Amino acid sequence: MNFKNTHQAPVAAKKTHQHEIHGHKRRDDYFWLRDDERQAPEVLAYLNEENTFTEAVMAPLAPLQKQLYDEMVARQEPALESVPYFKNGFWYISRFDEGKDFTVYARRKGDMDAPEQVILDCNERARDKSYYELGELTLSSNAMLMAYSEDTVSRRQYTLRFKSLATGEDYPEVIEETAGAVWANDNETIFYVKQHPETLLPYQVYRHTLGTDASQDQLVYQEDDESFYLHLYKTRSEKYLVLGINSTTTCDCLLLDADKPDGEFTAFLPRERGHEYTVDHFRDKFYILTNKTGKNFALMTSWQQAQQDADNWTSVVPAREDVLLEGFDLMHNYLVVEERQAGLPLLRQIHYKSGEAKTLQFNDPVYTVFSHYNPDGNSNKFRYQYTSFTTPSSIYELDLDSGETRLLKQSKVMGDFASDDYQSERLWVSVRDQVKVPVSLVYKKALFNHENPLLVYAYGAYGESMDVSFSPSNLSLLDRGFVYAVAHVRGGEELGRHWYEDGKLLNKKNTFNDFIDVSQALIEQGYGAKDKLFAAGGSAGGLLIGAVINQAPDLYKGVVVSVPFVDVVSTMLDESIPLTTGEYDEWGNPNDADYYHYIHSYSPYDQVSEQAYPHMLVTSGLHDSQVQYWEPAKWVAKLRQHKTDDNQLLLYTDMDAGHGGKSGRFQHLVDVAREFAFLIDLAK
Repeated sequence: MNFKNTHQAPVAAKKTHQHEIHGHKRRDDYFWLRDDERQAPEVLAYLNEENTFTEAVMAPLAPLQKQLYDEMVARQEPALESVPYFKNGFWYISRFDEGKDFTVYARRKGDMDAPEQVILDCNERARDKSYYELGELTLSSNAMLMAYSEDTVSRRQYTLRFKSLATGEDYPEVIEETAGAVWANDNETIFYVKQHPETLLPYQVYRHTLGTDASQDQLVYQEDDESFYLHLYKTRSEKYLVLGINSTTTCDCLLLDADKPDGEFTAFLPRERGHEYTVDHFRDKFYILTNKTGKNFALMTSWQQAQQDADNWTSVVPAREDVLLEGFDLMHNYLVVEERQAGLPLLRQIHYKSGEAKTLQFNDPVYTVFSHYNPDGNSNKFRYQYTSFTTPSSIYELDLDSGETRLLKQSKVMGDFASDDYQSERLWVSVRDQVKVPVSLVYKKALFNHENPLLVYAYGAYGESMDVSFSPSNLSLLDRGFVYAVAHVRGGEELGRHWYEDGKLLNKKNTFNDFIDVSQALIEQGYGAKDKLFAAGGSAGGLLIGAVINQAPDLYKGVVVSVPFVDVVSTMLDESIPLTTGEYDEWGNPNDADYYHYIHSYSPYDQVSEQAYPHMLVTSGLHDSQVQYWEPAKWVAKLRQHKTDDNQLLLYTDMDAGHGGKSGRFQHLVDVAREFAFLIDLAK
């Protein structure tokens, strides 16, 4: 290794704090690192001290970091432009201009030869800001009014603004702490979701009339159950506005006639615990994606706007044991469904009248495919996006009538990249309880010799399937001999709803066991050297890595852990922290003794012990609203106190960013280069 323990690591002060519940006491010496205002001098001084230490320790790797950053940027196209789409008389495009970090949104009236109208230049909006993220960008029915929201703190709290696209003038009203908006059809009324100021839960919906004082906006709905989140959308037919009300295991939909914005949102179906569904509307018929008849979801239809039960719904695609139904698109003569079977995504077209079905076929052993933006419901031209470990992101247009497929655009990799130089594989690993876990991996053929450095990544939570994609950045690892693997552990939904349920609540430890067993199997099968095994994960995947290194600390040489959710018990007991109450169906409510003791038994922070740990690089964001900065800060402090080795333990907190890291097209690559330099140096 080029970097050594020649610098004195920060030592956080110990201030005894004791939690007690269910007759159990937990000592928390680093509780003081929590500062909700993010202004306490002592806390900021400690975080800056950790950053200074990380920078000093990694200073010898600065040339490598710069090399990595430069080569990652060099692979990017200098300028990017989206595939144009047509809606309401305009062709719309978005682009990155050369040398710019943010997106420009523009349109042309009638045809692509018409003069360009820039409707929003995020580079201008981001000027002089340390962080910038565009949230919502939505146009009125007549395409002459725009609502857009921005986050300049990285807390996912968005400020909503309005602009006339006819005159280019901004409206004076500004609405803070929003989380989504949708226009009614009168071209003057907009509904928006408001966040709770403390928990950040999206819990209220307001009606706003353009040009009026926002203080006069009318509250039209408030969700008092803190386990639910609100979101708004318009149906395919544009006849209804839908207020979606979702928790982890229960969904609800309220509808409003988009032509009658002064009306009330009314229930599509009475809320029922455990019933998850979404609703769309097209050609006077409602389409419902529902788990009512099976865990893996079915697609059903109804003619009624409101009903007491689902008894009269008509089945279009039944629920199946071995196929997960994930989504659907309503086209002119065809229904296109997004499905998942044997861990891989599928697209299948179904003719409305004849019922004839066709499934698209792909050649890569592992890949990702999903619906692209298809705004015209009167078209039989369907756009979809495809990518794999070895295939850059590609947008195709499928003629649903003829079956002809046309490539509209494929992302370019600048330089001497050749897809055939790389090999991807799909494996099935039998883990300790005899369940087979799918694993996707990729490597450079010429450098594969069974003694490669091996990096294993996983997430394993919330039913999120970790589909593979092409990563220009990852080429910097593959071209240095790394094998990169994604372990599709339980807790995701790659193999259907049961795969998720087997990795949550009181089954959560399956996620950790799967990851350990997959890592060991990959070494045994010759995909990497035993002394060059690395692991990475972020957020809930950071919880996974934290639990794994407590259980198997000698298995990995090094780990990279990003914005990790590691103080699980404390967070889940504190309802004032953003997102906590909505997470009970994922992790369990530790106010219940059974859940408390189970969560405590794997919580990375609580299970730190006197033992040797691998080399660790931990990253965080001061303004993170998803995983509060103090979780990784406390974890690192406690690890420093207990670990018995001389391995590196580095904490880097981005003082200007949140859960998603730096904003801008290239700035996040600074963080990637740091992480890759850490791994590459350890692999020597």
